[in-house]
Amino acid sequence: MARVTVEDCIDKVENRFDLVLLAGHRARLISSGQPITIDRDNDKNPVVALREIAEQTVAPDDLREDLIHSLQKYVEVDEPEAETVPALAGSAGSSADDGDIAFDRMTEEDLLRGLEGLVPPAETDDEGE
Repeated sequence: MARVTVEDCIDKVENRFDLVLLAGHRARLISSGQPITIDRDNDKNPVVALREIAEQTVAPDDLREDLIHSLQKYVEVDEPEAETVPALAGSAGSSADDGDIAFDRMTEEDLLRGLEGLVPPAETDDEGE
């Protein structure tokens, strides 16, 4: 194939605008040092990119995904969801599951005693005057 036209590639990438985006992205990848999959034949990078698309040595879907990934500023990483807290999952008092996890436990009476000792700052300022 001596010359590549849009018609040679249009059956691989149906939308001409998508073709321009994909070929431009592939040309930038070639410029940045990625190896080409066909003989260069003294062609410039955009022509090599179009020839690669026309000869189907690169997959347009892979180029599309790579283009989208290169344009993303925030990449969402699939992380496993946090496991439920053992104290909430098994409140029956099984200490075998809580082997290496330690929680501070407070009784209701300790909590009430702690709350009784707290006095709002607005009340102390008014009573002192």
